[in-house]
Amino acid sequence: MSGMNNYEPPKVWTWNAENGGEWAKTNRPIAGPTHEATLPSGEHPLQLYSLGTPNGQKVTILLEELLALGEAGAEYDAHLIQIGEGNQFSSGFVEVNPNSKIPALFDTETGSRVFESGAILLYLAEKFGHYLPKEAAARTEVINWLFWLQGSAPYLGGGFGHFYAYAPEKFEYPINRFTMEVKRQMDVLDRELAEHRYLGGNEYSIADIATWPWFGNLVLGKAYGAGEFLQVESYKNLRRWAEEILERPAVQRGRKVNRTWGEPSEQLHERHDASDFDLKTQDQLAPEGAA
Repeated sequence: MSGMNNYEPPKVWTWNAENGGEWAKTNRPIAGPTHEATLPSGEHPLQLYSLGTPNGQKVTILLEELLALGEAGAEYDAHLIQIGEGNQFSSGFVEVNPNSKIPALFDTETGSRVFESGAILLYLAEKFGHYLPKEAAARTEVINWLFWLQGSAPYLGGGFGHFYAYAPEKFEYPINRFTMEVKRQMDVLDRELAEHRYLGGNEYSIADIATWPWFGNLVLGKAYGAGEFLQVESYKNLRRWAEEILERPAVQRGRKVNRTWGEPSEQLHERHDASDFDLKTQDQLAPEGAA
């Protein structure tokens, strides 16, 4: 097998903050804050602290979908958390999410902190009564797929994505191991979507909203530069589903929020008003060629 190395684990592991690739400095083996800092707070009922990663996109897409339905209580301020700069380790962020991971939500109306992206989706769906069926069997099926995604995404992001795209060296074993897992996951979704329009049924739900930023982007060739490697075009049903969801205006808006990379027109670093999508994307704030 190519790519083998002779690493022998020590009897006791020690942390080397410089070892681990592109995202090494965003993680640490201990919890708690590294510095004192108060989180900003806007005027809307919901205060979101996030970055436009797949987990962040889940929440902003759902919020935009709720606003499109006329739910004024879903108005939100989306504050940018720069994980590369360690914002998630501030004392204020740790108060909202002791695990120091984005996204984190604070509901000013109830005084509730909500952390972990799947929990936020469930909280918002129950609060506003949308995108989660009320009938027991249908509700259970949607929750099945929501929890499936929460368990599957780390294999895609922290497993495949890390070793294929971000690790400082390429190693055959972990890439093969996680590629096998991700292709099985795509096949699971492809088979489900051969039977139903959406995950768990024929109604759009938080299961779809949770899964699309991860596997929708992946099957459309927009993640890790791995489209050809994974043969994403072979998953016909999954691609049909991903393309259909991408056509939703709320998805197109939500995927821009707290995004700090890619095309300037796709980046809305912070969202505090619906007009921000027209006025405050990076192409509007810093037009190409401007001095």
